[in-house]
Amino acid sequence: MAASCSFVRCGDEKDSDKVAIVRFSNGSVKNADRLDFTMYKNTDEINPRKKHRRILVAESERLSYVGSNFGEASLKCNNLCKYYVGVLNKKTMQMEVHSAQVFNLCPIIPGETVETTKAQDTSLSYRDKVDSLVEAFGTSKQKRSLNSRRLNQVCSETLHHAVAKAADTVIEQKGLEALQQEVAESQEELALHLPPCYADADTPENVYLFEDLLSPAEFEALEEGGAKMAALTPEELQKMRDDRQCLCAVNILENMQTAGEEMRDKMSRCAYYLSLLLKLAQQKYVARKFGKEQGCPRIIQSKLFRNFTVETFNNGRVQNFVIFIHAFQISSLLSGPAAACGSHDR
Repeated sequence: MAASCSFVRCGDEKDSDKVAIVRFSNGSVKNADRLDFTMYKNTDEINPRKKHRRILVAESERLSYVGSNFGEASLKCNNLCKYYVGVLNKKTMQMEVHSAQVFNLCPIIPGETVETTKAQDTSLSYRDKVDSLVEAFGTSKQKRSLNSRRLNQVCSETLHHAVAKAADTVIEQKGLEALQQEVAESQEELALHLPPCYADADTPENVYLFEDLLSPAEFEALEEGGAKMAALTPEELQKMRDDRQCLCAVNILENMQTAGEEMRDKMSRCAYYLSLLLKLAQQKYVARKFGKEQGCPRIIQSKLFRNFTVETFNNGRVQNFVIFIHAFQISSLLSGPAAACGSHDR
């Protein structure tokens, strides 16, 4: 019957306790007992990147072999997996398991100088390096695309000079005061979007006409969203109230039960539109897919972007910056019993 043995793992081992497994790049060594092995470690024990560095040297009468666990000559397998060496005690039949690391030993020929790798040209950008690779190894299609892009490319210095020259020409022709006036007028155009106000109206409903807030086509597009709002259960409304989500719209949905069928349909659609307005007002930058999760129609999304956002440019990308939505713009959306939500939000 074959003898059995048990494994015994050693305690916490330091890097200096790891067993060195060596392999020679130019073949195997027949007389390994004639080699003198020496392990060197980095003197910087504080730097976490340097304190684990080791250099293993094997010296013989003819050649010296050197290997390290860092740098280009190191083996990447030490980082991908762990190695262990078992030492069997034949008396106790227990095998001690030690951590190990692999060194690749290369011969060092006396008088031979190690070629230093050329430093990369830091003046080249990533785009230039990719273009160089395309020129050398790219396909015909990639090379045609590269040539086309270079033909259409405008030198940045030339463009800057042309813009500066054009700006000086405009300032000389119009004058600085006229340009400042144009800037002020353009800023006024970016002011808050407000519907026409009829101050001499005889009833509160006619101060802001409903048709000025929502066109018939926009009101028709809110049918599906309004139906979903009207179908919310009391438990779902209470959850929205607990989460403080669109409290104004929740008040409308809770108070519309006493209204007629036509009025309930109108209030549910307006509550849906109002929830989109409130969600938009809580954001600074809005993505182009705003409202998709709530099933926002395209015509309503375009209206929100057109009236309540301005396009800005950030790192070459177009973003929609949300303009502050005034409270009475929201409260004027509904009339009668639904208008009470406006004072609630204010």
